[in-house]
Amino acid sequence: MSTFQALVATLVGDSVRPEFTDRERQPLGADELRVDISHSSVNFKDALAFTPGGGVVRDYPIIPGIDLAGVVTESTSAYFQVGDHVIAHGYDIGTARDGGYAQETVVPAGWTVKLNSLTPREAATIGTAGFTAAMSVAAILDWGVTPDSGPVVVTGATGGVGSASIDLLAARGFEVIAASGKPEAADGLRALGASEVIGRLPLDPDAKPRPLGRSRWAAAVDCVGGTALADILATTEYGGVVTASGLTGGVALATTVMPFILRGVGLLGIDSVQMPIDRRRALWQRIETDLRPRSLDKIGVDVQIGDVPTVVGQLRRGEFTGRAVIDMGRGWA
Repeated sequence: MSTFQALVATLVGDSVRPEFTDRERQPLGADELRVDISHSSVNFKDALAFTPGGGVVRDYPIIPGIDLAGVVTESTSAYFQVGDHVIAHGYDIGTARDGGYAQETVVPAGWTVKLNSLTPREAATIGTAGFTAAMSVAAILDWGVTPDSGPVVVTGATGGVGSASIDLLAARGFEVIAASGKPEAADGLRALGASEVIGRLPLDPDAKPRPLGRSRWAAAVDCVGGTALADILATTEYGGVVTASGLTGGVALATTVMPFILRGVGLLGIDSVQMPIDRRRALWQRIETDLRPRSLDKIGVDVQIGDVPTVVGQLRRGEFTGRAVIDMGRGWA
């Protein structure tokens, strides 16, 4: 076919509109792949792509979708062959270059990971969120934290990064404390492996922040930032580590040097967007082996491409739980 269907975000005045349209197939350049996309996902970053002033898209119109998985149908790369199952995410995908909300796409081979034991649907369920979770858990393990070190807290626990982190940590025997503002999600979080479910941090939002509080956590996966991250840093045990990957709680961080110089706490920033491809492929190999999530069936919620605008609205309002996985073979107009 010379055209394919796509969901395009178009800037019209002060609004960004989702439009289903046909796109012309583009020729391959050097070291590029044509991928028949079977699955994508809906991330908070994708919701921002449909938000005026969202700050993630350089120029409209664009096909959003920061995750895409499928099969290679054409290749000018010596590394990839027709028929390879692949996933691509990060870099400029879905923000400055057309992303996964289409039946097919052209993507640089240097941005793409070959799948071995994971199916494209499983890989899309993991996607950027699960990859970020794996980065966070790997960083905690590399820091030297073990299940005997004490509990690990996960903030934003019902989101894609949080839920995957709970699953990965619990599978390795950690006592996981899930922090969430959604009490109705407690049973689901326990099913993923959380030992305890608490409210948003800080538990007393009206209390005056202190430079140091009672030690509670051996480590933390923080997907929120803001006051939650400040509270965690003040209550992490001596020699513990905090991984930070989110900013839904704000970009400001009201803390002091006390946790770092008196307790030796480490704060590690987690960025999955620009990770070099050799390290990205190596971590995906771990995701397919020792860091493979146990509960992809519990984390992934199947939706169709036509459901994306609705899911985007739910993500904006903080109403969606888990990972929205798009079956790209269904729901086109």
